[in-house]
Amino acid sequence: MELKVPPVIVVLVAALLLWIGAWLMPHLTLALPGRRLLAVLLILAGLISGLQAVLTFRRRTTTTNPMAPETASVLVTDGVYRFTRNPMYLGLLALLLALAIWLGTLTALIIVPGFVWYMTEFQIKPEEERLGTLFGPPYREYLSRVRRWI
Repeated sequence: MELKVPPVIVVLVAALLLWIGAWLMPHLTLALPGRRLLAVLLILAGLISGLQAVLTFRRRTTTTNPMAPETASVLVTDGVYRFTRNPMYLGLLALLLALAIWLGTLTALIIVPGFVWYMTEFQIKPEEERLGTLFGPPYREYLSRVRRWI
């Protein structure tokens, strides 16, 4: 497996699919009370998670480029990385969930799990392989201690 599609593109495609699903299949939407508030809270959570992750990488002066994990200069395990190994991807997932809830589309039942599967198989697992080679036993210990998503 190789890292070929930037994660931002993947989330944009998934978001477009959610929007198209809501537009083409309005009968598959739910107007749940409080959904807009929940969507806003998820947006905030996603932005906070992603921003904290990026700032932690910047403070540690290592790369935030998801297409080249082998260029990482330091293993980051502090900050938000104590709770999840992938807070940037978790932030993107929260944004995608927010859109799905905002739209009220049931197509999210396929698209959101598809996003998680795709990101795990084609982005996260290849990253883990490269980081395992780069950082060795300390990275493997980190993998055993902190969950991939949450």
